[in-house]
Amino acid sequence: MGKSNVTIEMNNPTCGDVIHLEVEVNDGIISDIAFDGSGCSISTASASMMTDAVIGKPLSEVENLEQMFSDLVQGKVVPEADKLGDAAMLSGVAKFPTRIKCATLAWKALEKAVLDSNTGIAETSSIHPHEEDSLGKNN
Repeated sequence: MGKSNVTIEMNNPTCGDVIHLEVEVNDGIISDIAFDGSGCSISTASASMMTDAVIGKPLSEVENLEQMFSDLVQGKVVPEADKLGDAAMLSGVAKFPTRIKCATLAWKALEKAVLDSNTGIAETSSIHPHEEDSLGKNN
């Protein structure tokens, strides 16, 4: 599979959050991940916790973690939430529907990075989440 570097930029226009995510994938494993940007405390905390949760993980596991986190912040029962590490603490966001997009912004950027890595695309992307998730899942 080799090495892939993917850079993604996403924003949440409803809150003003902006994230710039850089992901390095080596042989199907996230070998390095970093973010910068500006946003509310939920968005920033979620991005930080996400990087800790996925570093060193294979892409297949990362995809599962992304779905778990999405389910968690939507108030769904996630039996293996402990696999999310500290990010599991954001389950309370489900009580504040307007903040779900803040919590999921970094995870959506990661989802896009994984998709780009799997298809061999390694370029900068800009995505602006709307009422329906641009990656096919509803918030």
